[in-house]
Amino acid sequence: MNGESEHIDGRKARGTKRRAEIIDATLAIVTRDGAAGVTHRTVAKQAGITTSLSTYYFATLDDLLVAALSSVADTYTTRIRQIIDGPGDKLRGLAELIAESAGPGREHALAERELSTLAARRPALAPVARRWRENIAELAATLTDDPEAIAALVAASDGLCTAMLIDNAPADTDYVRRILTRAIHAHRDAVVS
Repeated sequence: MNGESEHIDGRKARGTKRRAEIIDATLAIVTRDGAAGVTHRTVAKQAGITTSLSTYYFATLDDLLVAALSSVADTYTTRIRQIIDGPGDKLRGLAELIAESAGPGREHALAERELSTLAARRPALAPVARRWRENIAELAATLTDDPEAIAALVAASDGLCTAMLIDNAPADTDYVRRILTRAIHAHRDAVVS
């Protein structure tokens, strides 16, 4: 029985590794060609496997896209959870996260934007696509208890990230932080007026 259980564990590990390779290939295609470039054939070619193997792990294109978007959302969720639970300046943490999205790790942000846009046309992706805004809203709630200020901060975060990706320009954390701070204060000033 020991040998058989080791064999099963080995197969599971290989399956998990293969799924991760297929997801990485999908994200690479999304980053390079946009979400429209993702097919089982293009992903299989990128991953160096057969199309039938790609469909074995992800039966439909929606399954594949949901898995890819989930992996991106999980990356952000982990990072945002660290910022929320950490002892540091949470606004600075959010600014760093947004600034880094336009830097060397921008593949994840590009994939998230592309796949979130695609979610409007593919309902199966919609629940996962909402996670970015929900995560940012949770982080924003640690900075202010005003629901409208939270909404302003989420909108500013979303707009900043998109603008930096479009411009393909690295962003300075302090610059991003100033804009986020301005978003909160602009709302507070509007309420006071």
